[in-house]
Amino acid sequence: MHRNLAQSAFQIFDLPATLLKDINRIGWIQPTTIQEQSIPPAIEGRDVIAGAQTGTGKTGCFAIPILRRLAGGRGLRALVLAPTRELAVQIQSTFEELGRESKLVTVAVYGGVSIEPQLEAMRRHPDVLVATPGRLIDLLQRHAVSLKTLKVLVLDEADRMLDMGFMPQIRRIFASCPRERQTMLFSATIPQGLERLVYDQLHNPVKVSIGLRTAPADRADQRVVMCDNFLKQQVLLQILADEDGTVLVFTRTRIRAERLGRTLRTMGYHAARLHSSRTQAQRESALDGFRSGRYRILVATDIAARGIDVANIAHVVNFDVPQCADDYVHRVGRTARAEASGKATTIISPFEIDDLKTIEKAIGRPIAKFQADGTPIEEPKPAPPPPPFGRRPKGLSARERMRR
Repeated sequence: MHRNLAQSAFQIFDLPATLLKDINRIGWIQPTTIQEQSIPPAIEGRDVIAGAQTGTGKTGCFAIPILRRLAGGRGLRALVLAPTRELAVQIQSTFEELGRESKLVTVAVYGGVSIEPQLEAMRRHPDVLVATPGRLIDLLQRHAVSLKTLKVLVLDEADRMLDMGFMPQIRRIFASCPRERQTMLFSATIPQGLERLVYDQLHNPVKVSIGLRTAPADRADQRVVMCDNFLKQQVLLQILADEDGTVLVFTRTRIRAERLGRTLRTMGYHAARLHSSRTQAQRESALDGFRSGRYRILVATDIAARGIDVANIAHVVNFDVPQCADDYVHRVGRTARAEASGKATTIISPFEIDDLKTIEKAIGRPIAKFQADGTPIEEPKPAPPPPPFGRRPKGLSARERMRR
């Protein structure tokens, strides 16, 4: 029954039978809202700017139109830029799953590993190239790849690439692409710094926005636990004791992630670490182990906030408060993905109160607060507004108070 529903639901996009078969096989039943609105103009060849909360199926928004367009041809015709190697690998996996029947070849290239195997992979003449900006520049400088035949260019997590300082590399990549092409920009947020890029590189783009705001997934049950810094580990251990499912723990620094991950392993927990000082093989092993259930806990820095595509993460714990609201959104967005529910707990020390206030202001509402023992903390009531100008407040006047 589900297979028939999946085929009929995605058939509205007039997809080839091979692509429908792969969509059917991987269990995509119903297009998400962002897919319903962005896939049709993308299939028409229009430039697209799409923004939606994380976990809403953005990869399918560009993968399906690209694979539909590339069916029946050969050669490098689509390029997807991603900010991190984890996200690049995830996107490559999605393209391989959706392009299995059509025999399209997808290659991912990214830094942090030897370039030689990637040079060899490029000799397979991929149809789709998924790349981080820095490694793609390396390949272009070695003349190992040509973008002259490109038909479609996608920027995924464009706001993250802006934050990571990739804009100069992205502009160099744009200069190597044909001017006549389809360009799609996908991002959880559209910061002001992207406006010039959009103006320069996209032609009359269709703009799609589904709940685009600085806010995490609505289904995530969010709370804050207030405690002294030295009690943070104790609070985390209590969360782990109460939680049976998978837990993703975020720290602010790689040293903190390494130490905390090692401590949890010493205490008998099946925990892995994911941060920039780990080798690519170690990072892939940690992610694979977390996906398969070999590790119940993954301790990570914000390098993993985007790019982790792990189903049914039960609980996200911010061991340290993220430095900005966008990082909070993307951390919390690792749980409660698609139609699932989940929990998100942020452990706050007195030194991090200002960071919390910044996050609450950005998402537009307060987050429920608790003491370390679980006692709710009541939000202070706002002060009453001052009396209107020229009107004397009720009670004694200043002169009358002096007389008394």
